[in-house]
Amino acid sequence: MDVKDSGKRKLMLGLALLAGFVVWTILICYVDVQSVGPNGSEVGFATLNVWFHHLTGVHMLLYTITDWLGLVPIFICMGFGILGFVQLVGRRSLLKVDPDLLLLGAHYVVVILAYLLFEMVPINYRPILIDGVLEASYPSSTTLLVLSVMPTLKYQVDQRVASATLRKAGTAFVMAFSAFMVIGRLVAGVHWATDIIGSVLLSFGLFMTYCYMADCSVSKKASAKAEESDGVQ
Repeated sequence: MDVKDSGKRKLMLGLALLAGFVVWTILICYVDVQSVGPNGSEVGFATLNVWFHHLTGVHMLLYTITDWLGLVPIFICMGFGILGFVQLVGRRSLLKVDPDLLLLGAHYVVVILAYLLFEMVPINYRPILIDGVLEASYPSSTTLLVLSVMPTLKYQVDQRVASATLRKAGTAFVMAFSAFMVIGRLVAGVHWATDIIGSVLLSFGLFMTYCYMADCSVSKKASAKAEESDGVQ
């Protein structure tokens, strides 16, 4: 497949997922809204959400485990931040830092802003009280963090690691960790099912958009190097 066609597909998929997230969020606000949550809190898609919540029950140990494992993507963000800082110090110019790393930082900032937005404007509240407090639940912040960060680890490993064995190991780790975290949050009973779906749509939409922009930056950088080599010859 042509690189440009591949890039366009990623962009279109990313935008479609983001549009899907917006539509999904609107539907949650208006479809089958009932006061079935703690303290009489209203929940969209109430019949589906209550059915699934009763099916899985509540598993606080799994909630705690996935909560602590949520530190893993945070450490990954910090690692890429350190890599970017090292490049900045070594190359003495922000413009000389790898553009895909700069875009990665912007991607993480957008994820943080999305989290803060839905903390300030709650769509749904959790199906249970956490330490006696009714907390915002949509979209699942842990799921959003994991699915926004872990795929970028695979992307960066594929770009920067020459060893095929290490790239495969990185892919296996990202897939296994992400699957465990998403399924864990889904069945732990601390979120409604629609919270998880919303996080999946938003995180993958943001990630595919990042992939498109990062691919463009990498391709542009490669073209510039090729032109520079031709000029030297």
